[in-house]
Amino acid sequence: MTLQQLEYIVALDKTRHFVRAAEMCKVTQPTLSAMIQKLEEELGCQVFDRSSHPIVPTEVGTIIIGQAQVILFHVKQLNENILTQKNSLTGSLSLALIPTVAPYLLPGIISLFRKNHPDISLKISEMRTESIIQKLQMAEIDMAILSTPLDDPKILEVPLYYEKFTAYISPDEPIFAQKEISINEMPLEHLWVLEEGHCLRNQVLNFCGNKTHTSVYEAGSIDTLVKIVDMNGGYTIIPELHIDLLNETQKLNLRNIVRPEATREISLVIRHDYVREGMMNAVAEIVKQLIPAHMIDARLKKFAIKL
Repeated sequence: MTLQQLEYIVALDKTRHFVRAAEMCKVTQPTLSAMIQKLEEELGCQVFDRSSHPIVPTEVGTIIIGQAQVILFHVKQLNENILTQKNSLTGSLSLALIPTVAPYLLPGIISLFRKNHPDISLKISEMRTESIIQKLQMAEIDMAILSTPLDDPKILEVPLYYEKFTAYISPDEPIFAQKEISINEMPLEHLWVLEEGHCLRNQVLNFCGNKTHTSVYEAGSIDTLVKIVDMNGGYTIIPELHIDLLNETQKLNLRNIVRPEATREISLVIRHDYVREGMMNAVAEIVKQLIPAHMIDARLKKFAIKL
C-alpha cells in the first residue's frame, strides 16, 4: 500500500470517473486503474462498485476512503510542520466560511492573502456549519470560520470576535415606534428568518425562546430578508456587520435588542491535529484588519494563537 494509491482512490471518489481521476492525479487512466486494482487485491476487498454508473464506493470502500483522507491529511501536516519549523508561510490553505459570515469577510480575506501572503495557495469556500464539520472530520478542509460553540470534542475553537444582533423593522410594524426592542416585544408571526439549515436561523429562534414559527417566513440570505421587510413589512434580525451594507434610509429601521442583548461568537476552528500555527495566525491577523476593534476577542488582541 502506498500514499499514491490512497491519493488515487480519494480522487476517484471525488470524480466518480476514472479518466477525470487520472487527470486530477496527473497519470494515465490505465496506470490509475491498475494501481487501484492492486490496492484492492492487497486489501482483499473491492473499494469501488464498478457495475454502477457513475462508479461508487462499496460499503467497506467508503470506510477505507475516509481513512485514506485522514492519512493523507496527516502526511500533509507532516510536510507543513517542517515548513513551520522553517518559519515559512507557503503551501496551500483550504478555508471555509458560513454564509452568514462570508459576505463580510470573504472578499477582504482573498484580497489581503494575495497582498500579504502571495506564496500561499488559498482555496476558500462558503458552506453551512453541518458541511464544514463533516469536511473537517474527513480532513477535506484545513480550517473554517463559523459561529460557536460547536460542542465537538474533535474540533478546536479559537474565538475571533463577538457580534451583536440588531432588529431590522418595517415602519409599518407597531414595534417600529420603540427605540429598543426586548424579546417579549417581538411577535414571531411577523418575523422573517433564514431557511432551514442556517445556524443564524437557529440562533435567532433560540434567542426568541423557541416559540412556534411559521415556515413560510423564510429566505436564503440576510440581504434577501432585508428586502422582504422593505417590500412586505414585518421585521428580521441581522448581524452587526450587515449594517454597513444598508443605505441611510434603511439604517433608520434598525433597533437595538435588549433584555437580554443578543450576540454570537465567531471562531476559527480546526481539527485537534492541525499543526500550522503560523497559518492560523495569518488568518487571524487578516480578520483583525477586517473587523472593528471593539468586536475582536480580548485575548486575540494581545496574544498570538498557540497550539
